[in-house]
Amino acid sequence: MAIGPVQVIVVGFEEPDFHGEIIRELERLRENDAVRVVDALAVYKDEAGELEVEHLSNLTEEEAIELGTKIGALIGLGIEGEEGMEAGAVAGAEQAETEGIHPFADAEEWDVLEEIPNDSAAALVLIEHHWAVPLRDAIARAGGFRISDGFISPLDLVAIGLMEADEAKKHHELETKYAKATA
Repeated sequence: MAIGPVQVIVVGFEEPDFHGEIIRELERLRENDAVRVVDALAVYKDEAGELEVEHLSNLTEEEAIELGTKIGALIGLGIEGEEGMEAGAVAGAEQAETEGIHPFADAEEWDVLEEIPNDSAAALVLIEHHWAVPLRDAIARAGGFRISDGFISPLDLVAIGLMEADEAKKHHELETKYAKATA
């Protein structure tokens, strides 16, 4: 089976108030089969910057054993605290070196954990886009390749008529709330 493009999404929470809604949405996405949630973590960072990690994945036990903690491996974070983080980083680096993979050779390294503000939480979700496999393969067959990707600001969506200004303003304020507080 072809693996679709994989994306990590990191969402911050100043005062997390989880009621299972995120897990239910992850399950809905899984049932839809347009995407597969490969892994999901909740990371809590206290005032001193110490981390507490909780697995959020909705994988079956068999899938969890097969896939392990993929987000942790990507960002060098182990469930077992600092020792696990170091072991995860070492294991990932060794595997990458063995396979000749240099994930940040042409790009600036992204320190996800550093970007999570102290005294807050973040959800890290690793998603495989099943729907994109045929499109990606068609692009490759035509000699195409990914140059860049990213989410578009709600304010920019107003400019092209895809969102109403009031709705975009609310979404933009939510997306940039923390950035404004620390600026």
